[in-house]
Amino acid sequence: MRATIAAASVLVLGLVVTAAAVPPLALPSQVPAAEREKLQKIAQGSFVSTRVAQGPYVAREDIWEYLLDHPEFASHVTRALKVASYRIWHEGDDLWLDDGWGSRGQFKIVYAEPGKRVLWAHGRFDPPLLPSIRGQGVGMLEYSFQPSAGGQSMVATAVTGYLQVDNRALNALGRVAAPFVQSKADREAGLLLRTFARVMRAIEESPASVYERVSARPDVPRQELEQFRQLLRLP
Repeated sequence: MRATIAAASVLVLGLVVTAAAVPPLALPSQVPAAEREKLQKIAQGSFVSTRVAQGPYVAREDIWEYLLDHPEFASHVTRALKVASYRIWHEGDDLWLDDGWGSRGQFKIVYAEPGKRVLWAHGRFDPPLLPSIRGQGVGMLEYSFQPSAGGQSMVATAVTGYLQVDNRALNALGRVAAPFVQSKADREAGLLLRTFARVMRAIEESPASVYERVSARPDVPRQELEQFRQLLRLP
């Protein structure tokens, strides 16, 4: 679910994360008909769904948008800062993700506009007490920027996800398996938002330190690293 996902960091950062009722999937009208039909079927047939929202925190909109539009580079940033274990890479035109905790799969950014991203993913998760869980999901990230009283840019975020499970055995377990899968989905959605917050907080506190740690990674794409340096306004 981390592709379609540290509770202690909530206390450390003083962030407010709340679970809310999950509304029906509402896709932007610009999503192509074929994609819309596929995503709606996943949502309508989902085994579990989740929605997590997080209160506003300081973030620069240009950096935020850049990291969303460059997920492979963003995963280098999160790993350099040690706030997440995500590894994202390209294979041709496809994007793949390994969360470092048993989830691995392919994902696609179906739609992007300021304030919203819609993703589709499919893959597998290997839990310790259940069979490998295979499935596909739809994720929607929504965010909005507003100025604070002090003139800083603040962002509020929410992620909604729907997970459709392929496993016949897991579907047969029904109510026994559902709480486990629901807990995983809620936890991963919250972790994703907290990861965004921790990255933006680190950039706000010390952009030079963030750049130094990211640039030390030998496999980080150099062109995107230079673009990142310019966004950070470093010499």
